[in-house]
Amino acid sequence: MATSPTKAPAALRELGERARRASYVLATASSAAKDAALSAAADCLEAAGAAILAANRADLERARAEGSSDTVLDRLRLDERRVAAMAEGLRAVMALADPVGAIVSGSVRPNGLKVRRVRVPLGVIGIVYENRPNVTSDAAALCVKSGNAVLLRGSAGALESNKAITTALREGIAKAGLPADAVQLVEDARRETVAEFVRLRGLIDCLVPRGGHGLVSLVMEQATVPFVLDGDGNCHVYVDAAADLAMAEEIVRNAKTQRPSVCNAAETLLVHEQIAAEFLPRLAAAMPDVVLYGDPATRALVPRAEPASEVEYATEFLDLRLAVAVVADLDAAIAHIRRYSTGHSEAIVTGDLAAANRFVREVDAAAVLVNASTRFVDGGELGLGAEIGISTQKLHARGPMGLEELTCLKYVIEGEGQIRR
Repeated sequence: MATSPTKAPAALRELGERARRASYVLATASSAAKDAALSAAADCLEAAGAAILAANRADLERARAEGSSDTVLDRLRLDERRVAAMAEGLRAVMALADPVGAIVSGSVRPNGLKVRRVRVPLGVIGIVYENRPNVTSDAAALCVKSGNAVLLRGSAGALESNKAITTALREGIAKAGLPADAVQLVEDARRETVAEFVRLRGLIDCLVPRGGHGLVSLVMEQATVPFVLDGDGNCHVYVDAAADLAMAEEIVRNAKTQRPSVCNAAETLLVHEQIAAEFLPRLAAAMPDVVLYGDPATRALVPRAEPASEVEYATEFLDLRLAVAVVADLDAAIAHIRRYSTGHSEAIVTGDLAAANRFVREVDAAAVLVNASTRFVDGGELGLGAEIGISTQKLHARGPMGLEELTCLKYVIEGEGQIRR
């Protein structure tokens, strides 16, 4: 039985209804048609580069005037390289295999019924996100390729950037003959709109919140549509007694400093007590701009480290700050991760295969890395072209969400007149 659309402001409901109509066209569009739309959208995005950057400058100026932090400004900022990367992201998704129509399994029952399970689009994807204009193009690419319409609700702080990007994407999609309403932006920036958006039951089939703890809490408390949580990234790196210390230094530096404002950046470092005296002073010297918070053992080795409390070990800093603890062994490291992890990405640096295997088996997270930076937990880096988000929950999707995660399965059953007795 169909679900009746929830009550919502007329303008927001109209956007949802337009997205629903577009989703019917996208669901049956050929791979060639969807690829043509993404190619044209990438071309239009590049052609609109100057307008997009001008819009982004306006957002940045407003954010600076409001006293936004460097972290917020970094997540908001676009430049020619990032705009080019968005266009290339569209083309990368275009080059991926279309999941729609893929047969996952099939069988023939004893009574002759032919049964197969086939991938189909979810329908309309709703995304709520904060100060990340590149999410606009990534989400559009993945949704169009997987046969879904997408309804975007970005933050007020990135509104002008998102409007310019969406205009270019819609132009390209329409040029290729698919409905421009496959990609729509909610331009009402009022806070109340988020609560109304997450209650568009009957119009949104799957909701993905991409933002901080406040947004995730709002969705969990108020959403009436199914959602997949793109949760906090309190990511750990554990440097084992058997680690190559030069490798460990590079991995920790990259995981913390390469782009500290994103969810796959490391937030806590755990170091085996046998190598702490050698490793921690050299690491602190290699990261002079990173504020360190440490337990007593850490502070004895790195005098500049500030005291760490429960708050620091539980915090997703998204900044050049790092909590540090010296642990007795692998068991203590795993226990610490189990206590504080948000289930995003956890890494071990070790030359001990048995320790690596234990870490992989016993650490419960969407991604577990051995001798590699947490920064690789990203749709583009893992061959998904882009990602709609990184799910930290366990139902429907977990980890970077690419094309397959934007589909579900339909049973197709074919018979020759069989009836159940």
